[in-house]
Amino acid sequence: MSSKGFLLDTHIFIWWMENKKRLDKNLFNILKNPKNTIILSAATIWEIVIKRAKGKLKTSITLEKGIKQSGFIILPIQMTHVLGIQKLPHYHADPFDRLLISQSQIESLTLITSDQKIWQYDIDVLKA
Repeated sequence: MSSKGFLLDTHIFIWWMENKKRLDKNLFNILKNPKNTIILSAATIWEIVIKRAKGKLKTSITLEKGIKQSGFIILPIQMTHVLGIQKLPHYHADPFDRLLISQSQIESLTLITSDQKIWQYDIDVLKA
């Protein structure tokens, strides 16, 4: 993969925080390897906050603690990321996922996801 790092889809970060067995050993090793640049989008944090507020998501640790413990780099949302969304084909309707896809393209990141709709985009993807 020719990316500068790995961008996590929201569900991947949730699985990471919750220490879920859904992360296979190879993916877990990628996320733990200090040689890899692992990036968490501010959009993911925003999405988790919204889901928690609506009662659609409960986690055993606080979001702040999960972010701090992960050591992942936080990617802010830039205007170029938002504008990049309008150039994307409409395979996926979820606005958070579309923002992650745009960030992945613009920042040359490999997006780690199990979302098959995302796999259709012209980005580097690591299928979880």
